[in-house]
Amino acid sequence: MSSNAGEHHDQDAPIEVMWEGKFIATKRRGKWEYVSRTRGIKAAVILAITKGDVLLVEQFRVPMGKACIELPAGLIGDHDADEDPLEAAGRELEEETGYRAGRLEDLGEYFSSPGMVSESFTLVRAHDLIKVGDGGGVDGENITVHKVAMPQLPAFLADKRAEGYGIDVRLLMLPGMIDF
Repeated sequence: MSSNAGEHHDQDAPIEVMWEGKFIATKRRGKWEYVSRTRGIKAAVILAITKGDVLLVEQFRVPMGKACIELPAGLIGDHDADEDPLEAAGRELEEETGYRAGRLEDLGEYFSSPGMVSESFTLVRAHDLIKVGDGGGVDGENITVHKVAMPQLPAFLADKRAEGYGIDVRLLMLPGMIDF
């Protein structure tokens, strides 16, 4: 451990908003520049596995300039500031995949890129899934749903990567993706 482990020279520096749009803001605190969501909005990421298959979504992501394979996810509190994370996760799961969960389990809050983005997400495990619609998202999201058997997941992702898709790092937590 470094002798500077307990020192945080920038933690008490004032936060300067460098630019703010409708959904994100760029900020500076001391020497650190980072991005945050406006209005205190957070996200929910849903781990939905049913009968040995995992539900994944494919969606074009403008910042990457290509389609990405991801776990279903969505914003919490985008329309209602007091929205419950599990309610948001259930709504997003159904909108994106067409599946409804009989039970949702909060697996905790996580940060995907803490050196650059202040956003956190609540990881939610969806249980007892029932197909209730086609999915595909709302408002032109154009989401493609993939139901992938867990044993085929590494090959599926390798094929998508070879085709030029981005792969969300959270998929590494799925069984069979990493051998330790």
